[in-house]
Order: sequence, then C-alpha cells, then structure tokens
Amino acid sequence: MNITGVWTGITMLLAIGLGFLWVIKLEYHVGAQVWKLVLALGIGVTAASLFMPSFASSALLGILGGSIIWGALELPDQEERVRRGLFPANPKRQESQESER
Repeated sequence: MNITGVWTGITMLLAIGLGFLWVIKLEYHVGAQVWKLVLALGIGVTAASLFMPSFASSALLGILGGSIIWGALELPDQEERVRRGLFPANPKRQESQESER
C-alpha cells in the first residue's frame, strides 16, 4: 500500500486552506506591496523541490511553493477586496499611509 497520494492530498488541502488565511493576514498587517518578495520565496521553494531526493518530499515542497506563488499573486487582489470593503482594513496602516501623503 502506498500512502504518498494521501499525504500529498492532505498537504495540498492544508496549503490551499492556510493560503487563504496568510494572504488575508499578510495584507492586513504588511500590505500588498510585498507580493514580489513572496513571489520570489514561492519560486525558490518550487525550485528547491527539483532537488529533493524523494518523490514525496519533492511533491510536498512543490505544492507548498505553488501555494505561495498563488498567494503572492492574490495579494494585490486582496488589497482591492479591502478597498471595496469586503475585508477589514488595518486602521494603524491606514493612519500611517495617510500621514505619508
């Protein structure tokens, strides 16, 4: 019996589910301007999956990297959702942005 598929599926479910949460939290606390750094991190994790010694570790790291890449590309969209009022804006960040203008 090979349980690799089950672990891969569970990892994928967790990576996608937690991806929703960290995108919302990162935009709230830091803002969407960090999306390029997050994208670079995701590309790095995905590239690292190419050098893993086993299929399972490579697949799990690839899923994690893909989820991070997706989240990076989702950050600007999350900022727009906050602007439209679908998610709460961070009042501390708003004050600092207004004082910079």
